[in-house]
Formats: sequence, C-alpha cells, structure tokens
Amino acid sequence: MNDVFIKTDTQRAMLTKLNQLTRKFQEREPELDQLGSFPYENIQNLKDIGYTSLSIAKEYGGEEISLYDFLLFQEKIAEGDGSTALSVGWHVGIMLELTENPRWESKLFAQICSEVKKGALLNRCATERNTGSPTRGGKPETTAYEGESTWVLNGQKTFTTMSYILDYFLVSATIQGSEEVGEFLVPCSAKGTRIEETWDSVALRGTASHDLVMQNVEIPKEYLVEIRNNGKKNNHGWLLHIPACYLGISQAARNYALHFAKAYKPNSVNEPIYTLPNVQRLIGEMELELLQARHFMYSVAEKYDACDEPHELQAELSAVKYTATNAAISIIDKAMRIVGARSLSEKNPLHRYYLHVRAGLHNPPMDDITLTQLAYKAIENVK
Repeated sequence: MNDVFIKTDTQRAMLTKLNQLTRKFQEREPELDQLGSFPYENIQNLKDIGYTSLSIAKEYGGEEISLYDFLLFQEKIAEGDGSTALSVGWHVGIMLELTENPRWESKLFAQICSEVKKGALLNRCATERNTGSPTRGGKPETTAYEGESTWVLNGQKTFTTMSYILDYFLVSATIQGSEEVGEFLVPCSAKGTRIEETWDSVALRGTASHDLVMQNVEIPKEYLVEIRNNGKKNNHGWLLHIPACYLGISQAARNYALHFAKAYKPNSVNEPIYTLPNVQRLIGEMELELLQARHFMYSVAEKYDACDEPHELQAELSAVKYTATNAAISIIDKAMRIVGARSLSEKNPLHRYYLHVRAGLHNPPMDDITLTQLAYKAIENVK
C-alpha cells in the first residue's frame, strides 16, 4: 500500500494487522476455486481482530470508521483474496450505511449492533431472477403480508453472499395490498428459511452467493425496518467497497507480474524480461491505470466524508466504480500479457484474478447506468 494514501495512525495500525492476514489469505485463495467453497478461516480471522464491527457507531461500541478508512481496508483484504473482501465488504458496508442513515427503531438497531460486536453477520437480499439488479427498478416478487402479530414472507432471492454463515438477512419484499416495498430483518434461524446451493459462477466462487428461499417465514412486526421509496435521500458511499475490492485484486495481479518480470530470464535474452521495452511499457501502463483509479477513488471518498450532503455525489460515486472496475480488468490483462501463456495455468492465480474482476461489471451500478447518469448531469449543467 502506497504511503500516500495512509493518513492516520489508526489506519496504519489496522493495515498492519490486515497485511499479516493478507499473506494467509493468498495462501488459501486457490482453495476457493472449488464449487461450494467459502473462506471460513478468513472471515473468522477478521472477526478476531474486530474488523466486522468497525463501522458501527461509537455509541454502540464500534469505531465508526469513515468511508475512506473502509476503502483502504477493503482494498488490502482483496489483495489477499477477492471473495473474502467482497463478502465481508457487504456486511461492514451495510453497517456503515445504517450508521450514516439512521432509520431503524433505535432499540432494535442497538440490539443488532450488540450482536455484531459479538460476531454476528448480515447481508442484504434484494436480487431476484425475474427482476434482475434492484438498481434497475424492478419490483420484488418476494411478498410480505401482515398477520395478527407477525409479518409473513414468501419468495426467493439470488446472490445471497456469505449465505453459509449469515446470522441475518435484510430482505426486500412487496407488501401485499399496497404498492410499497419494505425491507425486513429476517433471522437465519427463522422457520421456513433455507439456502439453495445455486452458486456455480466461475468468478468469486468463494462468496457462496447462493439463493435464499423463504416459505411462510414469520418474523416479528418490528422487523419491518424500512419502507422503500419514501422520499428520503440516503447516502450510498459504502458501495465503493465494490471498486476497492477489484482494485485490490488488480494490485495482487500487478505484484505477481512484477515479481515474475524481475525473476524470469529466458535463454533468448541476457537479462530478466523487465528490461525489455515492451514489458516496461506494459508495467508503466499498469502503474498509470492503478494510480489514476486509486487517486480518483480516494479523492471522492475524502470529499464524501467531508460533505454535508453526500447523496449529491452519486454521479461521482458511480464514476469511481466504472473507472476502477474497468481499470482492474485492463491491469490484469496486461499482467497476463507479461507472464504469457503460463498465466492460464490452473496453478497460476492470474486466470482467477481475471475472472474475479470481470464480475465487477455486474455489480451495481452497471456501466450503462453510470454513463447515462453522467450524461444527464452534464446536460443539466449546460447554461
């Protein structure tokens, strides 16, 4: 991690801990290429250093880290293993979002924060097969109806990251008899919930993003924690954990390629291949893209943390995700060109890194939405 991005002793202390774990994560990373895999040890390691509760407000016993802090830490975790970073990023990010946008009943939120301090994990379950990404406005087919003393949920959610070890699901559902969409807190222990193992992606297999199936799941009335589309403007800076993850993976690929270029000397040349002009050009291009993407991401994060109305930065937040994800794809492509055909070996991490970062194209917001958003903003600003 370039020191230019580390600004506080607190950041440096946590990064020192994460750097020690990153080496272990890299050693375990090949194991996560198997169907049904999950980085149990990695997540436990992060719990052990208190990482999973860092974004909780100080009044509830957390550290209330900033968005900038969060991205620094997520990028470092992803350098060790992308599946671990993306998985834990959803949990820590959602807790950061809920801290920034207090909308739950305070007693319930305090209870959940207390459980998170003890190691509980949660994730949002919003995507469905027929609606696609929730960012495109599809209405959930998952339904909730109000009983005498409970809410009853039925439906199926896809991409339930960390499905094997979650303690709570945050489920979006259409409320029967109305046009409203609610978000419900569903304990994993609730009768009628089950995980259907559908995750067969070639990228980020270790996230265990299986389907959540709910059949007549009853939860307390107070577990309706939010009504969507209620006119409130929420802050969504926490979603930058997605580009931070992919930049971390590209950093790992860049490191691998540099070590290779410095060590590999075929018998057709007298020096290691890093001395060759074409390899130097590829290294220089990797460095430039990584610097551009990281400076952009951290400058927007700084602006977000200092802003009184951070929701007004949505176009810039989207642009960071677009820039970082596409830069990560390009950087790893160049790393593979440096290493050559052996980068496609099953034993070589580069082919996995390349597959992992391509998954970023399908994380929100999608590229077309970002470009349309920027275009509209540009037109609106024309005087």
